[in-house]
Amino acid sequence: MLLRSLFVIFFVISYSVTANTDHSDAKTQSKQTTKILILGDSLSAGYGLKQDQAWAQLLQNAYEQEKSPILLINASISGETSGGALQRLPALLAEHSPDWVLVEIGGNDGLRGYPVKLLKQNLSQIVDKSIAANAKVLLMEIEITPNLGKRYATLFKGAYQQVANEKNVPLIPFFITSVVTDANLMLPDGIHPNAEAQPLLSEKMKQHFADIILQSD
Repeated sequence: MLLRSLFVIFFVISYSVTANTDHSDAKTQSKQTTKILILGDSLSAGYGLKQDQAWAQLLQNAYEQEKSPILLINASISGETSGGALQRLPALLAEHSPDWVLVEIGGNDGLRGYPVKLLKQNLSQIVDKSIAANAKVLLMEIEITPNLGKRYATLFKGAYQQVANEKNVPLIPFFITSVVTDANLMLPDGIHPNAEAQPLLSEKMKQHFADIILQSD
């Protein structure tokens, strides 16, 4: 009788531990961190601002306050071109193993008048390398001023849609369009959003991430 009682007690304890472990594992999996690598230029690096003022950091702060399992890895560099981003990408993928790569790149290509064909080739390779590393891609459309001619600006913008279609990746609109026409939200250079604009950009990107990245997870 004593042995039978001990067996029953042992079974109940063992089942309880197993059940708790399974519940804990399920909870951990449901909150598994989603890592988003931001491959951008000065617009995401926070040119002319303190790091804690830039939209990416503001959004990361919001995720942390909400206890949302999202980690933004901001690998943006001011002055970066699509070619430079392509060269840096393999090391970034190997180091961070991101779930997603946000490609916000190309503005400096446009400012320097680089061939649209070269931009498209670089963007395509960035997408390919990201996918090969088991990361999904979110491509941001970049628009430039028609300083080099309306035809060039049109072809430049069109390259993003072409890459998105060919590679079957989501394309989002240029995120500073809503602030670039307001001088109160831009730095004196007229190119970069100021500190007051960053919360607006943060909210815009949060919505894009919610609509595309979180919906797919």
